[in-house]
Amino acid sequence: MSQRFKGMALCALAMVTVGSTVVASKVIAAGLPPFTATALRFALALPVFLVLLRLTRTPWPRPDRRDLALLVCQAGLGSVGYTVLLILGVRWAPAASAGVVAGTLPAVAALVAVVALRERPGRYLVGSIVLATVGVLAISWPGGGAAAGSSSPAALAGNLLVLGAVICEAMFILLNKRLRVPVRPLALSTLMTAFGLLLSLAPALFERAWERPLPAEALAGVAYYALVPTVLGFVLWFAGSSRLNGAEAALFTAVLPVSALVLAALWLGESISAAQIGGAACVLGAVGLASLDGRPARASKGVKGPGGAVGL
Repeated sequence: MSQRFKGMALCALAMVTVGSTVVASKVIAAGLPPFTATALRFALALPVFLVLLRLTRTPWPRPDRRDLALLVCQAGLGSVGYTVLLILGVRWAPAASAGVVAGTLPAVAALVAVVALRERPGRYLVGSIVLATVGVLAISWPGGGAAAGSSSPAALAGNLLVLGAVICEAMFILLNKRLRVPVRPLALSTLMTAFGLLLSLAPALFERAWERPLPAEALAGVAYYALVPTVLGFVLWFAGSSRLNGAEAALFTAVLPVSALVLAALWLGESISAAQIGGAACVLGAVGLASLDGRPARASKGVKGPGGAVGL
């Protein structure tokens, strides 16, 4: 088996785990408040990352004050913001639709970079943004033929919350480019997990989740989210992306909406509509065009893992 094929297989598996976060979040949302679930996720993942740091002898970063402030902002947006908004969003939106929206990350990240950096977008990027927008509208437009309830006002609000989560992750990528001294991926994931735990802990205490029964399914969902997409997804992504060039690795983010659709049907028993399939097809096309433009390929090097494994 060639190294390139191994890299493709590992990146694809990594993105399957990221797609599963949407389904896991649906399970979590049914039994836990969002900040409590977020704090538990990071509390479970942090010791594993610290062990990986020690085993790989990865040096602990020593950022200056400016970079430290940027890292805290990254954690607030890409780690806490993404997770909380995703959990809130899937309370109302079907997991399949939320997965399609989450799959727009490459196009949204490129658009945020263009707006913030005042770059002139290329034709591929423009096409990517248009296709991603069409994909989101296909699953959200009232009367668009979506599955029962997926185009209701509540589902639309849920999809908008998931889109907000994607924007938070896109801002993480942009802020990562502003670091004066780049941080190694494993150290960055560990930092994001540690800061994410600190930032989510206080809001979690106000939710007072210990005063109510904690469903075993929701707790299992948090454990899965922490150990499989966050930690294993990170390992798979960087093991795979190290064997591929940036554009090839970025292209595998297209697996996310597909895996979310399939897992929503198999795990949650959701019915998949023609509108959701059409929306996913548009998002896949958007990812492909974005990879041709080149911006997500560069941005993917700054992501914490597969599509932001710590954030996703």
